[in-house]
Amino acid sequence: MSASAEGAARAGVLLVNSGTPESPDPPAVRAFLARFLADPHVVDLPRALWLPLLYGFILPFRPRRLARRYQLIWRAAGSPLREFTLGLRDELSIVLTRGAGAPAVEAGMLYSSPELGAALGRLRERGIRKLVVLPLFPQYCGATTGAVSDRINAELRQHSYAPELCFIADYHDDPAYIEALRASVAEYWRAHARTAHLLMSFHGIPERRAREGDPYYEQCLESAALLARALELADGEWSVSFQSRFGPAGWLKPYTSAVLAAMPARGAREVTVVCPGFAADCLETLEEIAIENRGVFMRAGGQRYEYVPALNASAAHAQCLAQLIGRRYGIVV
Repeated sequence: MSASAEGAARAGVLLVNSGTPESPDPPAVRAFLARFLADPHVVDLPRALWLPLLYGFILPFRPRRLARRYQLIWRAAGSPLREFTLGLRDELSIVLTRGAGAPAVEAGMLYSSPELGAALGRLRERGIRKLVVLPLFPQYCGATTGAVSDRINAELRQHSYAPELCFIADYHDDPAYIEALRASVAEYWRAHARTAHLLMSFHGIPERRAREGDPYYEQCLESAALLARALELADGEWSVSFQSRFGPAGWLKPYTSAVLAAMPARGAREVTVVCPGFAADCLETLEEIAIENRGVFMRAGGQRYEYVPALNASAAHAQCLAQLIGRRYGIVV
């Protein structure tokens, strides 16, 4: 290995996302849900209570219903989440290319291919000694970022691999992230005309987890306030809600569907929805927000509903993450 090639292999960046079914059919959805919902980070009920429910009631019935929803958003290239995550990896690699010291960039999923362990193995084989792990969850949550941290540490122990580890636990208030969101919403409004109200919808978590100290709720509110300020929105022109609740327990409120259902009766018949907690579009944004909740709003008397896509694999998103990495860990940008 030449000196320049050896230098290029010293730093690496690993993007991590949750995962996706391999195809939009019930067996593939069942296989994905079995991995996802069996993780104690995702559902932290006692195993003796949860696993019989999962295997006896949820996995036999829920995959067929979910598969129909996945079929509505599936793309020619396959899963939107996988396509956008891998595209972001490629864009970030381009942005970080600055001569011989350019870091290697990989992407891995917690619960599907490309497997996180395999991505980490490729970095290990390249001799990476300084590893930046970037979970694609701007707001820290134990169910997502916490799961990534535990998996990374387990993989490192298993292979006796001990790079200098730089773990980005959250970037909810990072200036580059807020600016990328601002520019995305502003560009969408320039192309489609602005609505009078902006609803920022975040993925929900059980209220119990917030009471127990998970910082996710506060970080979502801070991200929303910073984005509203960057867009120069006045009070009453924006609000926050939480989506994707699961099960009978109380989740973070207000619920997105309830907020949208009530808006037209209050005179708000036009709304733009953006999901700042999703780095890449997926079932929860493309189907739940852009289709299902559009229907909720329009049936309640709404007249215009706009969804601003996630930052996805845009060059602006890659530049945002490159600035974040460079500012925190000195990787050349």
